[in-house]
Amino acid sequence: MTNRFLFIVFLFVAIAGQAQQRKIPVGAAGKQILYGKDLIVRTAYYFGPKGKLGHLANGMNCQNCHNDGGTKFYGLNLISTAANYPQYMPRTGDVMSIAGRINGCMQRSMNGKALDTTSREIKAMVAYMKWLGKGVAKGQKPPGSSVLKLAYMNKPANPIKGKAVFLQKCQACHGAAGQGLKIANSAVYTYPPLWGNDSYNDGAGLYRITTFAAFVKSNMPFGTTYITPQLTDEEAWNVAAFINSQPRPHFDQSADWKDISKKPIDFPFGPYADKFGEKQHKFGPYQPIANYKH
Repeated sequence: MTNRFLFIVFLFVAIAGQAQQRKIPVGAAGKQILYGKDLIVRTAYYFGPKGKLGHLANGMNCQNCHNDGGTKFYGLNLISTAANYPQYMPRTGDVMSIAGRINGCMQRSMNGKALDTTSREIKAMVAYMKWLGKGVAKGQKPPGSSVLKLAYMNKPANPIKGKAVFLQKCQACHGAAGQGLKIANSAVYTYPPLWGNDSYNDGAGLYRITTFAAFVKSNMPFGTTYITPQLTDEEAWNVAAFINSQPRPHFDQSADWKDISKKPIDFPFGPYADKFGEKQHKFGPYQPIANYKH
């Protein structure tokens, strides 16, 4: 599939999304959808350290990962979420609802606490995701969903080289110490911290390097799209390795992965059902692990 064809698809989706934006229902249903969107865009305003609804998370917003309110092409968008939940999650070993998935992000990516699944806020975020995914068939993931995966390198990702990429391409927004940039006189981040106490913890999806590298390639530095990347694949792998080598909060994952054979190839904590160690699972090379699993 060529970049030109994907670009045409991207434009179609964007135009369709703009048209859909004008069709938010009126009345209570529309207000609920808009509230759900605001919770995704301004999560820290509601749940951050000085949150309107209590301190339930760090100072990041959901859209720091799910770009543009969860609508960006290959920006971990939320358009196919409603069509793919509930679904069985090998990590937890159970069937997870959309509400459960939101709480997974709250506890891991936001390093916070789970919300009451019957709360107004959970219901609003679910309503927003269902509205975003209107027209997406059950079990389908349209082009642009999640991230555009990168080909595996034939060598490990290199955190030392990744530091050089970070200092050149990332520190202007995220700070030389990865501390992010806060709004003046606020606990809310304009640009999120990439490590440290206010960042995502080691149970988050972005702590897996294959996901983080793919996200960086298509979305970073800020304003990048998958059509006009600013980093090479190798630079994306290396900077992901550097960032995920820095200190961050720990999440108790002792209840995860009861079936260790289901662990992803880049899951950095053993034990494993294969012969490869934690270092290779974290940094690669991944193709030997993938070959072993199959």
